[in-house]
Amino acid sequence: MSEVSAIQQYMHQLGAHARAAARQLAAADTEQKNRALLAMAESIDAARAALASANAQDLAAGREKGLAPAMLDRLELTPKRIDGMLEGLRQVAALADPVGEVSDMRYLPSGIQVGRMRVPLGVVGIIYESRPNVTVDAASLCLKAGNATILRGGSEAIHSNRAIAACIQQGLRAAALPETAVQVVEITDRAAVGELITMPQFVDVIVPRGGRSLIERISQEAKVPVIKHLDGVCHVYLDASAEHDKALRIAINAKTHRYGVCNAMETLLVHERAATLLLPLIERYRELGVELRGCERTRALSADLVIAATETDWHAEYLAPILAIRIVDSLDAAIAHINQYGSQHTDAIVTENYSNARRFLREVDSSSVMVNASTRFADGFEYGLGAEIGISTDKLHARGPVGLDGLTSQKYIVLGDGHIRR
Repeated sequence: MSEVSAIQQYMHQLGAHARAAARQLAAADTEQKNRALLAMAESIDAARAALASANAQDLAAGREKGLAPAMLDRLELTPKRIDGMLEGLRQVAALADPVGEVSDMRYLPSGIQVGRMRVPLGVVGIIYESRPNVTVDAASLCLKAGNATILRGGSEAIHSNRAIAACIQQGLRAAALPETAVQVVEITDRAAVGELITMPQFVDVIVPRGGRSLIERISQEAKVPVIKHLDGVCHVYLDASAEHDKALRIAINAKTHRYGVCNAMETLLVHERAATLLLPLIERYRELGVELRGCERTRALSADLVIAATETDWHAEYLAPILAIRIVDSLDAAIAHINQYGSQHTDAIVTENYSNARRFLREVDSSSVMVNASTRFADGFEYGLGAEIGISTDKLHARGPVGLDGLTSQKYIVLGDGHIRR
C-alpha cells in the first residue's frame, strides 16, 4: 500500500469514528457533557508531570529544528497555561447548553406551529499550529455544542497534543461518552490535512487557526465549509465630535494593549477637524515605542516622528508596534477607506454624534462594528460568549467571534395535531 493511500485510509477511519460518535453526542444531555468536561479538567490536573514531560520533548525538538523564540513561547505548556486550560474547561461546563434550544415558535393560519431548534453541526475538523492549549479549547467547545471533533495540530506539538488527548479521552470515558468524540491526528504528514479538508462524507465544517498561508491553502482546497478569517486589519476612526480623553484612551488601548492579536488596531483614521488629537497621540505612541506611518497631512503635524505611509500600509496587518495614520475629510471618506482596505474583522468609531454613530454601524461592512469602544473587545469572552473557537469574517453561518452558538446550526420544527395541507 502506498504512503498516500495509507494516510487516506487512516483519515477515513478517523472520519468514520467521528461520524458515529457525533450521532451519540447529539443524544447526550447537558449533565453528561458537563460531567465529561469536568472529568477532563481533573485528568489534566492529575497529569501535569506527564504533560510537562511530553511538552519538554516538543520544546527540545523545536530548538533542534531552530524554531523562532516566539514559536517556542507559544509551544510551551507552563503551569500557568495548564491552569488556564483547567479554567477554560470549567467555564465551558458552566455555560448554557445551546443544543435543543427552541425559538421563534408561532402559529400559522393553517393551525400548525413553526419554530427553530438549535442542533449540533456534526463533525468539526480543526487545524491549528503551535499552541497545544488549543487542543483543550477546541475539544471542550465542540463537545459542549454536541459535535465530534478531529484535531490536527502542528507537528511541532505532537507529543503535547497526544498527552492532552489522552486526558480528554479519559474524561469522555468517565462520562460514558465515546472516546472517538475527540480524536487527535497522530501522523504529522501534511497530506493528512489534505485528506481532512476533502472528506465531506465525514466532516461537516473545518476551522483553521494559524497563519495566512495555512488558511488560504485550506480555503482554496477544502471541499467542506470553512469558518475562518484571513487578516485583522482593524480601524479606529476619530470623528469630528470625538471627546478628547475618550478618543485618546481608545486609540492607545486599541493599538498597544497587545500587538500580536487579530483585533489590534492597525490603522487610525482621524477627521480633519479632530486632527489636534493627533499631537498628544503621536507623543504617547512615541513613548510606547510605536512606529508611525502617516499620510502627508499627518506628517505635516510631526514629520520627525512619522514616516511616510505607502499604499501597502493601508492594507497591512502589522501584528507589531507599527501604526498607519490617515487624516480624512469626512465620515464618508472614513467609511470608504475601511470598506476598501479593511478585512471585515473589527472597526470602531469614537464620536459624540448619534447620527454618525448609527451610520457607521450600518455602513461599515465588518463582523464587529463598535461605537466608543476599543477594538480589543472583539473576543468571545468579552462578548459574554465564553471561550471561542476563532473569529469568522465570512457572511454565512457564523460571523464574528465563534463560540458555542457558532458551533451549532438551526433546523425548522413543526408541531401539529393531525393537520393536513388543503
